[in-house]
Amino acid sequence: MVAVTAEFRHDSPGTPASAWHEDRRWSALPLLELSARDGRRLERVVVVAAHPDDESAGAAGLMTRLLVLPDEQRPEIEVVLLTAGERSHPASPTHSRERLAELRMEESRAAVLALGGAAEQVALTCWGSADGAVADDEARWTERLATLIGDGSRTLLVGPWRHDGHTDHDAAGRICAAAARRTGARLLEYPIWFWHRAQPQDAPWVDLRRLPLDPAACTAKREAVHCHTTQVRPLSEAPGDETLLLTGMLAHFLGEQEVFVEAPARDETLDALHREVEEPWGADTRWYEERKRALALAMLPDRRHGRVLEVGCSTGVLTRELAGRCEEVLAVDSSPAAVAAARRRNDDLPHVEVQQRLLPEDWPDGRYDVVVVSEVGYFLSPVDLDSLVRQVAHGLTRDGVVLLAHWRHPVQGWPLDGAAVHRAFEALPGWSRLAQYQDRDVELLLLGPPSRMPDPTA
Repeated sequence: MVAVTAEFRHDSPGTPASAWHEDRRWSALPLLELSARDGRRLERVVVVAAHPDDESAGAAGLMTRLLVLPDEQRPEIEVVLLTAGERSHPASPTHSRERLAELRMEESRAAVLALGGAAEQVALTCWGSADGAVADDEARWTERLATLIGDGSRTLLVGPWRHDGHTDHDAAGRICAAAARRTGARLLEYPIWFWHRAQPQDAPWVDLRRLPLDPAACTAKREAVHCHTTQVRPLSEAPGDETLLLTGMLAHFLGEQEVFVEAPARDETLDALHREVEEPWGADTRWYEERKRALALAMLPDRRHGRVLEVGCSTGVLTRELAGRCEEVLAVDSSPAAVAAARRRNDDLPHVEVQQRLLPEDWPDGRYDVVVVSEVGYFLSPVDLDSLVRQVAHGLTRDGVVLLAHWRHPVQGWPLDGAAVHRAFEALPGWSRLAQYQDRDVELLLLGPPSRMPDPTA
């Protein structure tokens, strides 16, 4: 834990654990299945904590359940501490921040080993944010976590709840949510301070999942929590060295179940970029962008096309040029800021519609003669990319084509690149490569049915 603001302190009375335990809604909550996304077999678990001890309070039972599984069923487990928790006792007269950091890391290592089973195989690292300032490293840790996970289709990511009410916990939750969205990992979030500060009527009951703990798991979790000696006991008798995790606070975590929030993961990075920069990709000014659009338009097989869907339209620069070659254009983007900009740019064109949609799950109705996926495929998780490919295939008319255009260099902080996106589309049976352009920076690819192959006699 870390000391919190005057209006919200660890030693305030808070909501007693009994007020939560006695709520009748617990019995109706779904039990948590320990699997990856869409029920896939779980191969890896990454547990993220803002401070040492959060992982024990929030998810020690979950880790224990997995660590006692047979070797062939047990996923790899890694614990990531974003801070060393050096500010837990800011007024301590006996312990420097450096010493507290050392002690708290030792405590987390001991807590993991207390979980039993294959606990010695659990990797534990500290990424080194300043205690109380996780938000300052939010972009950096999101990229690092997404890179660590990679293809998350068989990964369970467990982290603090985004709405826990503590600055570091909320930032850690946003980091996990963004990384889960980018990688396709299943996301579970554990509240910590929420139980102490809120009332049962404030809980997101529809999103809560409970994990029952057997007596052995309860004992292991209790031992793990009590390994965090600097938090559950006073550092000394001196003022400033008081116990942080008092009995009333601990009571929220030492029962016969753990509770997690399971809600859709969100990554606000691209929307924030569009809010901060009028045209974040330089589409109005960069020669790369102008040239890429000219190449894309030249690849369209017909002088005039019917219905076109542009996936990830950003500020609508390409949208406007597609409108000159098409009877009807639907441009979509997940960013509200990007959608607003695209609408302003194209509001004089009655045959252009711009909508906010989070693809692939919010796929529009109807069929399209052309689907354009430009510079957006690598901002999807591998799972969502596969889903998008299938959605595109089902959303095309019989002679419909797909136009892809992507930067060829690595995309920092996302597991995919342009080549992976194009391979995913080309892997779908029944499509042929109708045209291709590639240079050092960009690749464009036109895919469609064999009937669309150019006629050399035409």
